[in-house]
Amino acid sequence: MTVEHHPSSNLHASEAHLPAAQSTAGHSTAAHSTDHALNHVIIEFYEKLSSWEHAIVRDKGFSLSQVHTIELLGVHGAMRMKELADKIGVTTGTLTVQIDKMVEAQWVVRRPHETDRRSILVELTDKGQALFLEHDALHLQLTTDLTAKMSSEERIVLLNLLSRMNNEF
Repeated sequence: MTVEHHPSSNLHASEAHLPAAQSTAGHSTAAHSTDHALNHVIIEFYEKLSSWEHAIVRDKGFSLSQVHTIELLGVHGAMRMKELADKIGVTTGTLTVQIDKMVEAQWVVRRPHETDRRSILVELTDKGQALFLEHDALHLQLTTDLTAKMSSEERIVLLNLLSRMNNEF
């Protein structure tokens, strides 16, 4: 896999997208410019990751939202419909339509919750688990490719920073 390199990624955060006049204007301008540059880098990364994901899913016979559901169930195990809908960011009604299709494709099953009779759990079937493992391996390869030129220490820093960012959601 080839990952495109963006020229601005070679810049230090304080230099990215900074006109020369602003670079010496003071800390608040530099902080604002750093935030602005970070915003653009995060958006660019999201767009590239999203494009990669669409390319991977395109010919597999399932939608991106279905593969995200499979990923969540593969990582977290069986989940209540409401909990799954919240994690995906959709209504339970929208999720119900998607889960119906996924049950039909034999990727997931619904089953009653053991202790809460009002709740329905959704979990991967063996076929769904195999799909999760295959897709997860592709993500792992992408991660390996993207971080190949980083030292162990840089990878740990990246892990910690991304974890902190994820916790803000």
